[in-house]
Amino acid sequence: MKERVTLTLDASILAEVDRKVDGHRIKNRSHAIELLLMEALGSAEMPKVAVILAGGVGTRLQPITFEIPKPLVLVHDRTLLEHQFDLFKKYGIKSIVLSIGYKGDKIKHAIGDGRRFGVNVSYVEETKALGTAGPLRLAKAFLTETFITTNSDELKEIDLRDMYLFHKENKALVTIALTTVDNPSMYGVAKMQGGKILEFVEKPKKDEAPSNLINSGLYMMEPEVLDYIGDGYHMLEKDVFPKLASEGKLFGYPFSGQWYNTGTLELYEKAIKEWKDII
Repeated sequence: MKERVTLTLDASILAEVDRKVDGHRIKNRSHAIELLLMEALGSAEMPKVAVILAGGVGTRLQPITFEIPKPLVLVHDRTLLEHQFDLFKKYGIKSIVLSIGYKGDKIKHAIGDGRRFGVNVSYVEETKALGTAGPLRLAKAFLTETFITTNSDELKEIDLRDMYLFHKENKALVTIALTTVDNPSMYGVAKMQGGKILEFVEKPKKDEAPSNLINSGLYMMEPEVLDYIGDGYHMLEKDVFPKLASEGKLFGYPFSGQWYNTGTLELYEKAIKEWKDII
């Protein structure tokens, strides 16, 4: 329940507040003040669990991944998983579920229970490839409240608290963090209606793309999403998200922070050169 209040603020402070209003993510002055107060008071709830999809073979990163599983590839002398942990710890999320498959024993050996990295790690193991959706069914016992799912091969800097508020305000079943690219023709591009995602248009011509927003590989999810995932191999992008979009339950959260895909040797080199570690 919300109550109306009257505030008297210095004009310079109000100007700073108004600069945060973008009409989309932050709708108006009242919304901006509410978000700032919640952040300052630490009263914004957050998901407690994050699932990291770490079972892929990493074919496009060969020959590196002949020996090293992709989540253990180094950027700035630290594994990709450690950079993921940094993001989650920044927002107080310390319960991590790792879905492992290819060379999973090496991941277990390197990460263990996660305590030396400041997190608590549990594992679910894919005995066969389950795609990006299938592992979530394996992790069902951990996913009783709002949770985060992320790919292991991207480096991301996202305001997870603000994303969570956006997710809850819209009563979304899934919210996808969307990043902006100059040329979306190599990606699935989000077609939006306000905050809702209507569909992803695959690899459109640059001048025909419905937006410059693409899936960053990080999602805020409600446990009910598991009802949309069948047994065995299923993909979030092809099997789950289109259904949610048709039901008006799929939302997109554009963010302006860093995003680097490390899925190919060229992209991996770019990430090493440009990524700024999360502090």
